[in-house]
Amino acid sequence: MSRRSPQKPHPRPTLRPTEVVRRDDDWTTRPELRVKVQGLSPYVNTYALWISFARHGAVSQIEIFEDSRGLRDGSARITFSPPPVEPFWQRIQPFRVEWGAGNSIPIQLFLEAPRRIFYHPSPVDPSIKYPEVMTLQADSIDFGIMYNRNTMMSMHTVVAGPRSSIRFKQSMLHRETVVEFRVDINNRSELFRFSIPFAYLDTILRVDRGGTTNMELVVSLKTPPRFFRKLDEKDTHEPKGRYWTENDAWFRQTDITDFPLRVRDAPITVKKPAPIIDLGRWTTYRLKFNISSSKTQHLFRQIGQALRDYNITIQEIAGFEVASHREPAVWKYIDQPITAPPRSTSTLADLFKDESIPPLAFPVRYQLEVCISHGYLNEHNLGQDFIRQLRNMDPTKALDILEYVANQEKRVFEPMELFDLKIIKGAASRPPIPQYCALIRSATVTPTTVYFNTPTVEISNRVIRYYTEHADRFLRVRFTDERDEGKIYSTDKDTMNEVFTRVKRALRNGIKIGERHYEFLAFGNSQFRENGAYFFAPLPHLEAQQIRNWMGNFDEIPYVAQHAARLGQCFSTTRAIIGTRTTIREIEDEERDGHVFTDGVGMLSPFLAQLIASDLGIVRTTSEAPSIFQFRMGGCKGILAVSPSSKLQEITIRRSQYKFAARHEGLEIIRWSQFASSNLNRQIIVVLSALGVPDKVFVEKQKVQLADLTLAMTNEFKALTMLQKDIDPNQMTLTLAGMILDGFQGCQEPFMMSMLRLWRAWSIKFLKEKARITVEKGAFLLGCVDETATLKGHFDNAPILKAHEPLEQRIKSLPEVFVQLSKGPNGKSEVILGPMLLARNPSLHPGDIRVVQGVDVKALRHLKDAVVVPQTGDRPIVNMCSGGDLDGDDYLVIWDPELLPREWNHPPMDFTPAEKIPLGRQITPDDLTSFFVEYMKNNNLSTIAMAHLAFADFMEDGVKNTKCLKLAELHSTAVDYVKSGVPARMTRDLRVSKWPHFMEKKSKPRENIYHSRKVLGQLFDQVERVDFIPVYDAPFDRRILNAYKIEPTMLEKAAVIKRQYDAAVRRIMAQHAISTEFEVWSTFVMSHSRASNDYKFHEEIGGIAKALKDRFRALCHEKAGGSTFETLGPFAVAMYTVTADEISQAVVEAQKRKASMTTDNMPMMSFPWLFQSVLGKIANGTTVASEGIAGIRGVDEV
Repeated sequence: MSRRSPQKPHPRPTLRPTEVVRRDDDWTTRPELRVKVQGLSPYVNTYALWISFARHGAVSQIEIFEDSRGLRDGSARITFSPPPVEPFWQRIQPFRVEWGAGNSIPIQLFLEAPRRIFYHPSPVDPSIKYPEVMTLQADSIDFGIMYNRNTMMSMHTVVAGPRSSIRFKQSMLHRETVVEFRVDINNRSELFRFSIPFAYLDTILRVDRGGTTNMELVVSLKTPPRFFRKLDEKDTHEPKGRYWTENDAWFRQTDITDFPLRVRDAPITVKKPAPIIDLGRWTTYRLKFNISSSKTQHLFRQIGQALRDYNITIQEIAGFEVASHREPAVWKYIDQPITAPPRSTSTLADLFKDESIPPLAFPVRYQLEVCISHGYLNEHNLGQDFIRQLRNMDPTKALDILEYVANQEKRVFEPMELFDLKIIKGAASRPPIPQYCALIRSATVTPTTVYFNTPTVEISNRVIRYYTEHADRFLRVRFTDERDEGKIYSTDKDTMNEVFTRVKRALRNGIKIGERHYEFLAFGNSQFRENGAYFFAPLPHLEAQQIRNWMGNFDEIPYVAQHAARLGQCFSTTRAIIGTRTTIREIEDEERDGHVFTDGVGMLSPFLAQLIASDLGIVRTTSEAPSIFQFRMGGCKGILAVSPSSKLQEITIRRSQYKFAARHEGLEIIRWSQFASSNLNRQIIVVLSALGVPDKVFVEKQKVQLADLTLAMTNEFKALTMLQKDIDPNQMTLTLAGMILDGFQGCQEPFMMSMLRLWRAWSIKFLKEKARITVEKGAFLLGCVDETATLKGHFDNAPILKAHEPLEQRIKSLPEVFVQLSKGPNGKSEVILGPMLLARNPSLHPGDIRVVQGVDVKALRHLKDAVVVPQTGDRPIVNMCSGGDLDGDDYLVIWDPELLPREWNHPPMDFTPAEKIPLGRQITPDDLTSFFVEYMKNNNLSTIAMAHLAFADFMEDGVKNTKCLKLAELHSTAVDYVKSGVPARMTRDLRVSKWPHFMEKKSKPRENIYHSRKVLGQLFDQVERVDFIPVYDAPFDRRILNAYKIEPTMLEKAAVIKRQYDAAVRRIMAQHAISTEFEVWSTFVMSHSRASNDYKFHEEIGGIAKALKDRFRALCHEKAGGSTFETLGPFAVAMYTVTADEISQAVVEAQKRKASMTTDNMPMMSFPWLFQSVLGKIANGTTVASEGIAGIRGVDEV
């Protein structure tokens, strides 16, 4: 990176004499000091200012200002922290800044008043104030592991010296602990630091040794903190940069090693090659202090009190020991045959003599690495006896033990005791896997380590189905930040370069587990957006390239991004349609003026739709199949809409749906059309607000929704009404509605009441954070095209009538759509008529939300729960909706007259994609992995969206402001990046400096936050979050418990399956960082790993939960002896009884101990609710559910 200014001539500004500022306050005592600069040349950059001012003190921040037009106004601010020793700004002669090749310019300096008091109030008692930063000097720091509860094993020690201090800082402003230290690497001294947010701290051990002057603090973390290395500050400036902070000199670190070349060429493994400090796994830190001075003692007590105010315990411990580092022997023989040692000795050398014992079976070896990688087991605690016993026992039993350890998520210090546990039963003895699923191993690669995850059942894809006999050799890999940090976000600086280099290294060198070396294969399109990919462990006869060759012929695709996207089609999670023979008919698209009006739309017959619906097990209250299916077939993709003119098993494909030539030609279904409720969000609201919808409309709707949610907790009718109207994409609200109709809310059944509490807390959370206001008069539907060409489209020459024009004339000018709901207010299908909004998420441009006219077309009445758009006109109306198409996009349709804006159909944005650049040669796997990393580094979609929201609130004209319009264009470019390979570049003038309070930017300085009075600020202030607290102490339903006399053998069968089910749920919770089983069962997830956005994860967890339920329902059918109500009813009661007994016993024990009842210490409750409709029939004393109830439940478990 160049640090020199551009060498251009410039006009020298006329200067007044340097203003000398003298203030009465003592600036030397401030934590920071700010100097205002005026009279700068427009060509001076941050490097020139740093060179000029760094000689006077520690420069922590430089900002060069611009005016409202984005032009530099000749002023800047220099921040020193700590303040300089001398008041250099009081010089008599003008201060000069040097820049370029020997240029210099005189400038004026002004000392600014302090911007804040530099003290942080205690969250417990605001009258108590702490300094923003409190620093202690440490004598040494040890990095290591907890060998047992009272012993740390030190793996590396850093000792402070005259030029290598160790600083322990408490930043109250940022609520984190920061440690700075130096390490000598290859004859050079490097400065490192790591930061621990207060939220990640629970307990700090305090060890007193040798009286009161020698003190030790021990911090042991479950997940590694972020590590940084400091570069020379002069090398971290951008050539045209106008903003710089000292943080720009701190670069994220992945390794501290003497042998970087060994790391560069090595595959990713749990055990790192030759680290000085293993940043990812040595997560226990011991700091030694000498606190002999009274000042240091006072500061030490002050830091301790501040930590306690943030609920961080300082625990004094006696007898704490530190063991010296020793290389664990387990890695030397874990993959090799070992022998029974002679009785006379037990040394490791004797392990490799005489008769050999086979190595660990790979599933066992993999699960052992799951436990080691997560820190539940540590290799220093594992001896040869442990490995030998694992090898000698049945692999299924060994898996049971290791999966039990992983499910408990607790450190085991005495691993040999695991073999004595009697409660481990059935965790790894997995039930049959549904045909559309596969057991998938997965890994999470972070900047400093790798975590392997217990295999989980997931919906499969084309590739894994075809290579099903080798399914265990696929590894799904996701690249994230450290475990609690979520996704790795893009950056326009180089501070994350080492992290991206590690990602590339993993993709190039692979991942090694035992004897298996997993190599990069490809990535699905959704997976790619979430920074994930598939790896494959090759066999002598099958390698990754052979699999890619089988997937299709991509040689004619010259663009890397498009090549990757076509490969990704094969990894879409799909359900294969088995045994249905189809014929293909090809037709042309409807194209005009460069627009494809039928882009992504094909057709199928009603007969074939019914066959597909039957194969998928889709339950409907009528005999009708869904109207639309999103599909994959060979190299084709898009949707298939039901067409009465199609013949029997005929599928009609358009040219726009054909993407590449593929060997596989089977029909696969991703999803199908169904009703989901319409919900507003922040982006939609700010656009509608700018188009003239009054604030009070949104405020009143949210007010009503909040009141209804509260009432629904005690009023069955209100709960039933809301659940049937606000239908989530996974249709779980209908399931809860069915449970209410069965009387479970009326009798206060604990699972039912827990689910209602969760649903309310989840709904309120998204009102607070997303402004997710439900609109009763609306729907969220798949789009398709009008094959009859009846609907009137958009014409560029159509008059745009203003709000004062007659309504009838305005309506006549609107494009037309056809919307028919399968179930209207009266329970029958309903065609929606009149003006309505049509939009696609996300909508950022004022032209993204279109006003259209709903009409009734008899020839289209076979299409339900879809929005049918015209193929006539000058431009597809879906293209005007955020650049949408019809290959599987969902559209928001709202016919609520209160939400119709004054301004209709603002001129739309041009969504012509950026020009793609061909590579010019054959694309290789290395090109694909390089694009993967470049996408991670440059994908600033969320940054653009956040900036747009902030400016839309801050600017008076909202989304119509020029900055918002520019950001909307960039957002479109960023969305297309995955296909075009062209990144969206945010210019500096689009960076946000002021944030509205509702965006909750807690890490930003207070002066950069303002209280928004606009509509989103009002909506945010109207909502108070609600914690989810499950109900454990309510009585279980006696209607079910007394329904049958259950034999002990059946109770035992149910108990065995419950243990397996509970273990499977815990695996899902652990993999996705979900807190409770209730969230998994319902898909109403309050928080997750942040590796996916909330909307995408709701869709993802829906598939995971369905696979879980289908799998265990099948096992229960098997154990019950059938799936009829007569055989399944008693078994469901046994499931309910076992669960009730476990919960009741736990409640009694908790009440005896006066302990709180939380999901951490209570048994799981969701198991019997795999069969909620069966339980409902039993509770109501009937064996046949009414049609209405069956329809509301939306699922048939028997």
